[in-house]
Amino acid sequence: MGCDGGTIPKRHELVKGPRKAEKVDKNAELVARWYYCALSQEKLCRPIVACELGRLYNKDAVIEFLLDKSADKTPMEAASHIKSIKNVTELNLADNPAWSGDKESIKGDKYDDIQSARFICPVVGLEMNGRHRFCFLRNCGCVFSERALKEIKSEVCHK
Repeated sequence: MGCDGGTIPKRHELVKGPRKAEKVDKNAELVARWYYCALSQEKLCRPIVACELGRLYNKDAVIEFLLDKSADKTPMEAASHIKSIKNVTELNLADNPAWSGDKESIKGDKYDDIQSARFICPVVGLEMNGRHRFCFLRNCGCVFSERALKEIKSEVCHK
């Protein structure tokens, strides 16, 4: 049974130290930012809009948030800075030809690669999966990687 005279407990067996805080996986957090709406936590679907902070939203979720100003609903911190639809910009995203997420029926019998992105940079071809920085132009809504914006060196849309 123990402690019957045959064993001597050590200090680490008797004293429990403070618990270590759980760490959030950085990859999972980045994937969540690029795949899910910051307001409704649903998968991003077109039309996709972005605020000046760079958060991505489904446009219908933003409209529902702006229309529902009842007193019992507290403003969500993810969209508390959005006062009107003019505060967001609709994005023109380039589809990734290698992505096959919604094209196939998902039966649970295939591997879902969360690192392959749904959208890419139209200039350089980098995937929008959180590993690279992306920017959008507020006047047209076109989305480019930061690397492509440095190569172009202009604030004018390439299209």
